[in-house]
This record gives sequence, C-alpha cells and structure tokens, in this order.
Amino acid sequence: KMREALKLIQSQAPDLEVEGEMHGDAALNKGILDRVFPDSRLTEAANLLVMPNLDAANITFNVLKAVAGQGVTVGPILLGVRRPVHILTPTSTVRRITNMTALTSVEAAIAE
Repeated sequence: KMREALKLIQSQAPDLEVEGEMHGDAALNKGILDRVFPDSRLTEAANLLVMPNLDAANITFNVLKAVAGQGVTVGPILLGVRRPVHILTPTSTVRRITNMTALTSVEAAIAE
C-alpha cells in the first residue's frame, strides 16, 4: 500500500519532495540518507513521517518529542479517517495545545 500511496502522491504533486519506505535514521539524518539512498528526492531530512500503525506512531512521537522536540510539537494527528483527528495527551503543554488549536482552526477555515 505504501508504494501505491507514493505513486499517487508523485502523480498528483510531482514537485513535492517525497520518498518511499525507509528506516527512521535515514529519514531524519541527511548524512545517512545520502549514503543509503544516494538518489533520494529529499534535499534535507524528512519533516513528516508516516507510520504503519498507531503504536509505532505513538512510540516514535514520544521519542522524538523527548530527544529533539525542543519543546515544540504539533501532533499527533491521525489521518485516513473522514477528517483529521488531533490528539492531545495528558502530557500536552500549553504551547502544544495552542499549536493544535491553531492547526485545527486553519483546517476548519479551509473546509468551509
């Protein structure tokens, strides 16, 4: 399914920098990406990760938040349902709540 999604994105937005399945270290580290995927379309580290399931997404989100979030996170956002679902966890900071509220407001304005 991931390959089908990649083909669909490439056909609808050919200028978008997207890449298919890869390990997280390659997606988040340009040096590793260049070594492992020398022909990658990505010109810098990925800024969006697509996870295979909710457990993988939750684990990755919390690890990245702890080691690289610098206090700023947006998400998690569950896609693939009729409308996006924005999730706030018990550890959400005021800034995260503000970020998610802003994102939700923009999406609501676009949907009208």
